[in-house]
Amino acid sequence: MLEKELAKRLIVEYQEFVSNVKFIERDVKVDYSGNNVFVGLRRSGKSYLLYQSIHKMLERGHSIDEILFFNFEDDRLGELTVGDLDTIKLAYEEIYETKPIFFLDEIQLVEHWEKFARRLADTGYQVFITGSNAKMLSGEIATTLGGRYYVTEVFPFSFREYLKIKGVKLPKNWQYTPSTQAIRSFHQYFLTGGLPEVIGKENIFKREWLSSLFNKIYFSDLVLRHSVRNNLALKVMIRKMAECIMQPVSYNRIASVVSASGYKIKSDTVTEYCQYLSDSYLMFPIENYAAKLQDKVSVRKYYFSDNGFISLFVDDAKALLMENLVAVTLRKKYQDELAYFGSNIEVDFYLPEQKISFQVSYSLKEASTYEREVKSLLKLNAYIPQNKMFIVTYDEEYTIEEDGCKIFVVPLWKWCLDAVE
Repeated sequence: MLEKELAKRLIVEYQEFVSNVKFIERDVKVDYSGNNVFVGLRRSGKSYLLYQSIHKMLERGHSIDEILFFNFEDDRLGELTVGDLDTIKLAYEEIYETKPIFFLDEIQLVEHWEKFARRLADTGYQVFITGSNAKMLSGEIATTLGGRYYVTEVFPFSFREYLKIKGVKLPKNWQYTPSTQAIRSFHQYFLTGGLPEVIGKENIFKREWLSSLFNKIYFSDLVLRHSVRNNLALKVMIRKMAECIMQPVSYNRIASVVSASGYKIKSDTVTEYCQYLSDSYLMFPIENYAAKLQDKVSVRKYYFSDNGFISLFVDDAKALLMENLVAVTLRKKYQDELAYFGSNIEVDFYLPEQKISFQVSYSLKEASTYEREVKSLLKLNAYIPQNKMFIVTYDEEYTIEEDGCKIFVVPLWKWCLDAVE
């Protein structure tokens, strides 16, 4: 049970902290006039987006006294119940006469938090919430919140945000004048990803930090949260999925590969584990646009939310890292619209509403690779006319004109800067 006096002390302490915290403004759309839920991978920057929201409210004329920020990961709190949320609200009301704006960080740690959140929205309070568990967005909870909150999935930093943190400024006409500093920065971003805390670490410590974070997600968000018994099979499964980033995989296929490694697992269990990976935001699936309904669900491509995790499992994985980064960049902007196209036509990524298609290839210098990638896009265009077609390479750039079509070949670093505009 939360003591009211402790709640009061923390409210005042948090106000001092958030008013002075330093942060990099994210390229994330936030409805500052409504209620918001920020969800995503651990350490992806959700708390800092909350700090950004607080400062935006202060810029709009609100006072720090109106800010009721609470961090539910604070080790001084112990295990809280939904009743303790009312204690926090009452503690604030005994300090201030103003109506608070709620900023609740990692609230999913409090069971039945969603009932409190809905009541706040129903009684006219403005609320900002963060959480790391996709169960926050399950059908039951979404129904409970009743459309009263705008949900934003927070990813690790984009390459543009990465450059901002590094203090790298793009020249005015950077699209036409290659920036050697940006290209040099991209190589590190490509390998170790965009998680905020890893960016500021020296290179020799990046892998160690990523490994520590993965273990935290693995044990806390996967094994313990879901009472996973066959945890070694789960770890092998994650490694095998990292090796198969570019390939559609079925649950039966994953089960066979993991079982062949000496860790017996059934396809039904693989189905559950894949859902757990999505729930933790460690990975996300995309469906085959051309598949029948059953195969859309059972045969998918899976990608990691950050390139850094792939580097933990696979050495010299440039092709895997390229496709994963394209997937993440597209997912940020297009969310669930993102798909791939696989039947007698194989295209890496497809946006059906936009009618834009993408192939990903490290290089097109080999004639066979060039023919394969171009032919696939032209076949898709003949089947479904495309508005734009791209081949994303590591460092090649030109335009292909064939069969009356234009295909834009773009280097990955430049595409990452343009893709989310």
